[in-house]
Amino acid sequence: MQKKKVIFMGTPDFSVSVLEGLINHNEVEVIAAVTQPDRPVGRKRVLTAPPVKQLAEAHNIPVYQPEKLGGSEEMTTLLGLEADILITAAYGQFVPTRLLNAPRYGAINVHASLLPKYRGGAPIHYAIWKGEQETGVSIMYMVKEMDAGDVLAQRAIPIEKTDDVGSMFDKLAVLGRELLLDTLPAIFAEEIVAVPQEKSLVTFSPTISKEEEQLNWQQTSIEIDQHVRGFRPFPSTYTWLDEQRVKIWQGKDIDFVTEKSFEPGTVVAVQDKQLIVACGEKTYYAISEWQESGKKRMTIETYLIGNAEDDIIGKQFAYKI
Repeated sequence: MQKKKVIFMGTPDFSVSVLEGLINHNEVEVIAAVTQPDRPVGRKRVLTAPPVKQLAEAHNIPVYQPEKLGGSEEMTTLLGLEADILITAAYGQFVPTRLLNAPRYGAINVHASLLPKYRGGAPIHYAIWKGEQETGVSIMYMVKEMDAGDVLAQRAIPIEKTDDVGSMFDKLAVLGRELLLDTLPAIFAEEIVAVPQEKSLVTFSPTISKEEEQLNWQQTSIEIDQHVRGFRPFPSTYTWLDEQRVKIWQGKDIDFVTEKSFEPGTVVAVQDKQLIVACGEKTYYAISEWQESGKKRMTIETYLIGNAEDDIIGKQFAYKI
């Protein structure tokens, strides 16, 4: 059996899991990997290759990194490869319609949401942030409109109370790889019927802004918890304390009994080495790990070694517009 020729397009670690599956699949041959250009990373701004490039080069797969694919020399080269199918997973650029239409079996995308929910570039963040009970992966045909193509297959997975973006990325990368490999044979046999997305159910997950990283203590403790987990480990959440930005890394909504009423954002107690903070609707959030401005991440337990509990109780976390 002649292997089907695949052009793969992706960039981050999520894409790596999918590419690994294709490399090890006995029905396909990855003839090209398209990814974003190398970018400076870290405080020292070291020029670093995307994860997909690193994996592709390790398997001697030709790599293409156009700053913009449309109208590039790379685009002409890719069209000349006469691939059987184009597969994308978190590539990060729009793919020109001419390239989408070129392969015999079309172009498909591995998207980390249960479409039509959360089209766009941050579906995992939004699913946790907005309190979804589950998320998943969709395999869909690619069209000019972002994430709007007909769906070929879907698979769901629950979002646990302890999940954050990091853990869900790992879970969905594996789920996406498995679902893609299970779906490819039916695509090649032309036995699968794609289902159009219900337009009335479409929601979006656009790139997260700096303003959206800030916690609003007027929200309930459950909403605060979803916000922290939905932005961890990146881009992270922050608040203001004594005119200094403080990142909140770890915490949970808790039942805290008190007869007093507190302004949301007030540190009302220290309990079990955690800061108990008043939130909206008389709910409470327990911070167990934070990062003060200019310092490293630390647990509240470590913070309290050098700071008295009485000095922090009563202070106010602020939300600045």
